[in-house]
Amino acid sequence: MKTYQALESVKTEEGNIISVVEKNIDTLPEGDLLIKVSYSSLNYKDAMSASGMPGVTRNYPHTPGIDAVGDIVESSNKDFKEGDKVIVTGYDLGMNTSGGFGQYIRVPAEWATPLPNDLSESESMSLGTAGLTAGLSVHALEAHRGNSFEGTKSIVTGSTGGVGSIALMLLSKLNSEVTAITGKKEQTDFLTGLGASEVILREDLQEVARKPIGKSLWDLGVDVVSGEVLTMLLTSLTPGGAVACSGLVGGPSFESSIFPFILRGNALLGIDSVEIPLEQKSQIWERFSSEWKLDLSGLTKEVSLDGLEKEIQTILQGGQVGRIIVNLA
Repeated sequence: MKTYQALESVKTEEGNIISVVEKNIDTLPEGDLLIKVSYSSLNYKDAMSASGMPGVTRNYPHTPGIDAVGDIVESSNKDFKEGDKVIVTGYDLGMNTSGGFGQYIRVPAEWATPLPNDLSESESMSLGTAGLTAGLSVHALEAHRGNSFEGTKSIVTGSTGGVGSIALMLLSKLNSEVTAITGKKEQTDFLTGLGASEVILREDLQEVARKPIGKSLWDLGVDVVSGEVLTMLLTSLTPGGAVACSGLVGGPSFESSIFPFILRGNALLGIDSVEIPLEQKSQIWERFSSEWKLDLSGLTKEVSLDGLEKEIQTILQGGQVGRIIVNLA
């Protein structure tokens, strides 16, 4: 029987314990595709699953990892053959299905999309679910505007994290003037290096934004924080502006009046990167391999399975900057 290495989280009375273990391929769930994983990436949801936070994973022991890229080694689906390189993100991977923090996964064919020719395996996981979410956010804003971002002013919250940092880079590449919001004053130079034209500390946002409606400051926004930060963003959009929202770091609820919507025609665009149709994911991956191509080398730290537990603790404590990719080779 073939074995492989995986990070496993086990629930105990003292809390979840994380370790790298040897597992048997035969214990993987049923599925159309058996994939040898080359790289995965670390997202906040992975840290939640690994630490046993409620609402993510039901049963333990469990291998987290909502992202994976690698080679198909077995296929029972006519659309995929042995040797094909594929990306799997979202759906149930890493939540209740053994995930990308193992050297092998077995999944339904409906979860897999071909790796674009001009996107390497490590590049795809430097993006991962965070990059996919950032791309979906920018894509939604683009569709809302109906034209280019040239000459626009945009704002990105949670800008040192995965979604925020990639959204910042992408909007800057598309010639938008980007304001980065962060709670980490020490990361100002890092954010300007990614393309931010201005950096505002989260606690200072109330000095430039006013409730229930204030000055028109930004044409569009990407928000991963919600809470009071999203409230402030909605009061500060230009007429016809929009915010794409995908996270709840600042809490699951926010306050708003009707004024931004009826006086300025503003929009709040919800972004889901987990359960959307595979075709939409494929479209974003293709764009990141072509006109949206980014150099993420300065944003990415690579670790092995053995180094992953430390990074999980860092992201749970709010200290992650940029992206963490996991080399499973």
